Amino acid sequence: MKLYILFQTDSSKSKASRVYFGVFDTRAKAMDCAKYRGLYSPNTAVIIQEVTLNQCEECQ
Repeated sequence: MKLYILFQTDSSKSKASRVYFGVFDTRAKAMDCAKYRGLYSPNTAVIIQEVTLNQCEECQ
């Protein structure tokens, strides 16, 4: 199952400047939340990170 994590960050997109806004089951819902909260602006960027739930990988 894929999940989408919504962050807002500054224009440099550094991990230190990320602000968490939620986890969603579709990319469209994450984008709708970003639009509703007004996260898009000239000085900020929105990052939607896709992650897989319940996936086991071997460490090498």
